[in-house]
Amino acid sequence: MALLEYERRKDEKINGIVYAMSPAPGFQHGIINGNIYRIIANGLKNSLCLVFIENLDFKFRPQVNDDYVCPDIMVICDRKHLKGGSYSGIPKFIAETLSPSTAKKDKTEKKQFYEDAGVEEYWIVSPKGSVEIYYLTEGKYTLEYSYILQDDEEEEDYNADDVICLKAFPHIKMTLGEIFEGID
Repeated sequence: MALLEYERRKDEKINGIVYAMSPAPGFQHGIINGNIYRIIANGLKNSLCLVFIENLDFKFRPQVNDDYVCPDIMVICDRKHLKGGSYSGIPKFIAETLSPSTAKKDKTEKKQFYEDAGVEEYWIVSPKGSVEIYYLTEGKYTLEYSYILQDDEEEEDYNADDVICLKAFPHIKMTLGEIFEGID
């Protein structure tokens, strides 16, 4: 009798095209997502809103198509759209942390997907130390903030202590240094 090996592969479907989400990203990806998740989760205590990390599919217009993505970090506030392992409402916030195999998709197809869905705030985070923050303005994303971490206190452009707030949750604050803490 042969031993069957089960391996669950995660994928995403955008505009009818299925994208495999493998190989797995580097450990820095998980550390960054964990840092952002922890800060947001602490800020949402006693709130109706929830934060998810890499474990909830987002389905935009499920009555029209069967497209879905799995954001790295997603904040939702309308719980009636949660069903099983997916969410079909409009998230308040999404962050994607780049990996070599998904960087182009995160900056193009997924960015467009989130813009079309009406996600108010979208972050693109690179393990190399950068954060791009997009806000939805009149139905289109505009780049509002762009940071490249400079954590050497001796440098003129030191910015590890710069504070970033979530637009919909201004009480949730984190520094650039906190986002990238522990990735060395």
